[in-house]
Amino acid sequence: MRSPRLAALELRRFGRGRLPRAALAALLLLPLLYGALYLWSFWDPYGRLDRIPVALVNDDKGATAAGKHIAAGDEITSKLLDSKVFAWHEVSAAEADEGVEDGTYYLSLRMPSDLSERIASSAGDSPETGALQVRTNDANNYIVGQISRTVFSEVRTAASANASRGFLDRIFISFSDLHDETAKAAKGAADLESGIGRAKKGSKDLADGLKDAKSGSGKLAGGIVKLDKGAGDLETGSRQVADGTQLLADKVNGVAADVRPFLKDNGKAIGDTARLVADSSRTVRDNLDLLVKAAPTAATAAHTAADDLTEVHRTRCEEQPLPDPAVCPPLKRAVTAAADVAAVADDVNALVENQNGDLAKLRTQLTTLEKQAKALAARSPHLDEDLEAAVKKVNALNTGAHKVAKGADQLHTGLATAKTGSADLNTGVGKLKKGATSLDKGMVRLSDGSATLAQGLGDGVDKIPDYDKKDRDARTEVMADPVRLASQSLHSAPNYGTGFAPYFIPLSLWVGAMVAYMLIQPLSRRALAAGAPAWRIALAGWLPVAAVGLLQVAALMSVLHWGPGLRMAHTAGTLGFLALVTCCFGAIVQWLNACFGAAGRILVLALLMLQLTSAGGTYPVQTSPGFFNAIHPFLPMSYVVEGLRRLITGGGLGPVWQGCAVLVAFTAGALALTALSARRKQMWTLERLHPELSL
Repeated sequence: MRSPRLAALELRRFGRGRLPRAALAALLLLPLLYGALYLWSFWDPYGRLDRIPVALVNDDKGATAAGKHIAAGDEITSKLLDSKVFAWHEVSAAEADEGVEDGTYYLSLRMPSDLSERIASSAGDSPETGALQVRTNDANNYIVGQISRTVFSEVRTAASANASRGFLDRIFISFSDLHDETAKAAKGAADLESGIGRAKKGSKDLADGLKDAKSGSGKLAGGIVKLDKGAGDLETGSRQVADGTQLLADKVNGVAADVRPFLKDNGKAIGDTARLVADSSRTVRDNLDLLVKAAPTAATAAHTAADDLTEVHRTRCEEQPLPDPAVCPPLKRAVTAAADVAAVADDVNALVENQNGDLAKLRTQLTTLEKQAKALAARSPHLDEDLEAAVKKVNALNTGAHKVAKGADQLHTGLATAKTGSADLNTGVGKLKKGATSLDKGMVRLSDGSATLAQGLGDGVDKIPDYDKKDRDARTEVMADPVRLASQSLHSAPNYGTGFAPYFIPLSLWVGAMVAYMLIQPLSRRALAAGAPAWRIALAGWLPVAAVGLLQVAALMSVLHWGPGLRMAHTAGTLGFLALVTCCFGAIVQWLNACFGAAGRILVLALLMLQLTSAGGTYPVQTSPGFFNAIHPFLPMSYVVEGLRRLITGGGLGPVWQGCAVLVAFTAGALALTALSARRKQMWTLERLHPELSL
């Protein structure tokens, strides 16, 4: 009997009753329990993180920096609530701690009270780092803790970048301010250079001027010495003048006190006398011509009279023995007077004869006297007032003289001080001259330095960046987050389930084959009893499970595609590859059951465990201990997982073809070993009739 007919007979056994048919149906659907159902349970766990209750505590009190209020805690809280990464619950710190402890919340995120203050400190003298406090409890769920570390690392990075943006923005603003201020400084340095040039000329002029000033200060000192001596003489003279004016004032005041009543009481008489003098002056002036005519006659007559009186006096007084005492003295006086008159008459006559021109002057003087007398007559009623005014002027003169004396004294004292000061001035000007010379030399060096400064600042302005708002924002963005992860997945899995499908699908097919050989005999007893060829017996035991495996693949992939939504880059290739996989797994499980009997089922389970731990379906196999790395290349599931990854998510198909070759080799080898076992099974032994272990 051929192998297909033997396989059909084996499958026909499951149609003889309800229980066998139910067992066959369960066998077909068994991979769904390990494949579709298990993958479905965590198909996209990261897409449902918003169902995980997490405590959110915002204790941040805010801060103020550069006049701007910062509320980092509120900002982070708002963004987290909008992101819906977790099912956030805003609670107090005590409630969060209690909830994480009793399992109400899987974890907690807390913004401390000084979060904004620490972030704002980046602009101050003592910058500090802010700390987001995460509290987990692995007793609640270890995986959630691992997920939270990734999520909160992103939160921390975003918060750090946000804080850095503010800090760097201030730096770039400072660059712009520095550029502007340096430009002003460069302009100021240019102005300074120009001003120093003028100052340089001024310092030279100052040095020259101080040289002249030194000479002048020497002369000034000498002159002040002379002035001091002169001031001493002035002081002495002014004091004498003051003393004199004081005596004058005293005399004038004394005389005025005596004369003022007389002038006040005799003003009319003085006026009359003055008018009489005026009239007499006019009369004398008018009679000067008569004097000229009468002067000779009068002189002769005066001499005659004088001679007569002299003769009388001689005869009466000198020649007489007893002169008359009553007559002689008066007569003597008369003789003297007559002699005086004669002398006067001679003088007048001589004057008239020799000084006729002086008489003209006398006439003029008499005219003046007349006028003055008339003026005196006119002022005579006010002479006391004029005297009072004159006295006041004399007193004023006296007061002024005393002031002059006092001033002269002060001048003398001041000039004595000035004499000392002028000497000091002369010395100081000498020092100034020396300093001005040094200043002139220093201004030369300063002029050169200011030119270098102006040039350097001008060059520096071009080297200091000046950012506008758009450029500043772009640079702040880059500096705040200078290194970004340019993550590019060549063939990305859309979700968690798709990424693990290459691991759980072969797991389910292995279990399907393992359970199938619990219901289907690995070697047909009828064929063994009939003495059929061993290879036909092996094929007859393998074909039913292979057929069931193909149905399992169809059912599993249909459910995964239309249920959770598994998308495959190579659908037909995936189905064909899985057909080869289930055939290979069936051949291996058949051989283990055929060769080892009941113990083979334990070996099938053990081999499954070895493949699951060494296939690299979850973590890379390189992260596993050395034992698993050693057995990895020698187990079929390693190649199955790698091939399915390329068929489902995409990529080069080299691992697929390598996997096909390995699976074909394992299938052929397992069938050959099963045939060898079938040949041995054709010989009945006591051990086969009474096995030591039966499952």
